[in-house]
Order: sequence, then structure tokens, then C-alpha cells
Amino acid sequence: PNARFEVGACAAWLRATAATALVPEVVVDDGETYAELHYRPIGLVGAIGPWNWPMMITVWQIAPALRMGNAVIVKPSEYTPLSVLALVKVLNEAIPEGLLTVVSGGREVGQALAEHPEIGKVMFTGSTATGKAIIRSSADTVKRLTLELGGNDAGIVLPDADPAAIAEGLFWGAFINTGQTCAALKRLYVHEALYDAVCEALTAYASAVPMGVGLDEANVLGPLQNKAQFEIVAGLVEAAKDSGARVLLGGDPEPGQPGYFYPTTLVADIANDNPLVAEEQFGPALPIIKYSTVDEAVAMANGVSVGLGASVWSADKATAREVAARLEAGTVWINQHGAVHPLIPFGGAKQSGYGLEFGAEGLKHLGVPQIING
Repeated sequence: PNARFEVGACAAWLRATAATALVPEVVVDDGETYAELHYRPIGLVGAIGPWNWPMMITVWQIAPALRMGNAVIVKPSEYTPLSVLALVKVLNEAIPEGLLTVVSGGREVGQALAEHPEIGKVMFTGSTATGKAIIRSSADTVKRLTLELGGNDAGIVLPDADPAAIAEGLFWGAFINTGQTCAALKRLYVHEALYDAVCEALTAYASAVPMGVGLDEANVLGPLQNKAQFEIVAGLVEAAKDSGARVLLGGDPEPGQPGYFYPTTLVADIANDNPLVAEEQFGPALPIIKYSTVDEAVAMANGVSVGLGASVWSADKATAREVAARLEAGTVWINQHGAVHPLIPFGGAKQSGYGLEFGAEGLKHLGVPQIING
């Protein structure tokens, strides 16, 4: 199911990006002064992709870059090069030769793209630490950058929410792609009045979702992509256990099982400063934190250095929007989490990066603005 979803997203984003118009904008026309804003091609764009959603995120980079008249050099993650190589091969059957090139390799290839004087822009999706390294490498040539970096997305369940109605949305907000999604729900703040009910509803839903080898159609959750990520998740859950937090589900990977399968894990009664809350786990382990006042929940949600996405869960959309406006995040969803759309701009706040992707706003970030005055 995950693979079909990813391939479908690639097709949807390619079609939508190709169909999105970006027309010159008349910024002043007052009888004396006439000025238009145009966007010209940058030239050569470097696209450095992550190991989660490798094809989909590469299309997010390639499609607007080509649409705006640029050539692209793609550097896939060294963990997941094969699907990206196949994707580029297919795309190159339909576009003129030489516009789209893929170069596999490790960190040194990404650094070369960030430093090379002929590359006018780098798009990067990945960790905040690597994003900072790309910023430094790009400085001498003053490259344009779009950076989609780490997220540790908070969800806030307001006291008027219906636990049974939101359990499915909360689950998939957190556990799509086994939690290996930049804008997945990583920390859940629940009002004390419904804390137990939300924990029960989420546990009931999560315990019924099968995890296993993806070639079996019944399985909808798969393994973690690599050993390092498995160890990060396992270490954070162990730290939570050691602190006295209550494991509602999971937390006990089977020793000796082939593949990096970490069971779907829900952790309750956990402090906000626990490492499982404070650090991005990027895996199938969700901490559920109790709060007393909305002010307290907002302060905890905003209390990290990143701000990619966030969500507010409530029966009253007006109230939810008021809380959403107080959250430091590039996107705040109401009664859902992580939904992306090819026409809705997407980008992060704080150390989750800068630049927008998707829609007409995303196209602008793949061009050089030029004013024609007169």
C-alpha cells in the first residue's frame, strides 16, 4: 500500500506542477510607473533527497525545477538510490536529453553540489544537521536554498474533542510510513479531561494495524529503513521506560527477527522533557503527554527548535484555528495531521528550514525574480 501511495503521489505532483500557471505580475500601474515581476530560470539545480519517501520527495524537487526551465542534478540518499535511479530513467524517456541527471554517492556528492559554482540552487530534504552543513558549503557561491529539515511535530487535543472520532486520524498522522515522515505527528498533547479516553481509543486502533513484510498485502506498516534509525527509536523508548513512563502498546522488538521491525509503540504518562518527546524519533513510537491548560500545551508544543507541522484536534473549528495561530509551525492542520497537497505551499518554521514547495509559491522558489520597470 505504501509503495502504491508513493508512486501515485509522484504522478499527482508531476501532473499538478505541469498544470500550474505562473504569470507575470503587474506590481505597479498607476499611470506614471509600470512594473512587472517575472521569474527567470536559475540554470542548474541540485536536488539532494532523503531515504524516506525517496521517489515522492525527489519528484517534489524535480517537477518544479524542470517546470521553471532549469536543469537538475539529483543526488539520492545513499540508503535508497535504486528507486530514484529507476524514477529518473522513466522520466528521461519523456524529457529532452541532458536536463535531468542522477549521481549516486555519499555525503561527498552532496557537498560537491552545494559548493559547485555552476549550481545556482540546492533543494535539500533531510536532517537539520546536514541542512546546516549545506548552508555553510553554499555560502561562498551565495546559492539559493530550499531546505526541508527536521520536524518534531506536536498535536494538541482540545478538551472538546471526541476520542473515538479522532483515534484513526491521530494514528495515521503519527504512523504513516512507520513514522518515517518529516511532518508526521511526533508528540501528542492531550487535555487531562480526555487523556485516558484518548489513550484507550488510540491503543485499540493501533493494536489492530498489521505490521510485517510489505510483499504481503495484508501488512500496512513496514520496517524502519536502516539499523541506525532502529537503534535511535529503540534507545528513545528504553529511555522512556527507564524514566517510569507507561508503555500502552509495543516497546518490545523481537530479538533475531530479520528486518528492522520496531513494533507500533504508544507511551503514556511521560514528561515533556523526556528524550522521546524532546528529540525527533522518526519511527513508530508516539509519546502522549497530559496537559491542564491550553496555554501550557501551546508552550510545550512551541518549546523545541524545529517547527515543520503541527495539528489541533477539536469539535470546534473556530477554537482550533485560534490555537493554530499560536503555534510556531509552517503548517497547522485541523483534525488531521500531515496531509499534503500539490497546490498548497509547504515549508517549515524555525530550524525546520526555509523556502516553500508546491503550487505557484513553490514554483517561485525555482526561479530568479526579475522586475521589468518601464
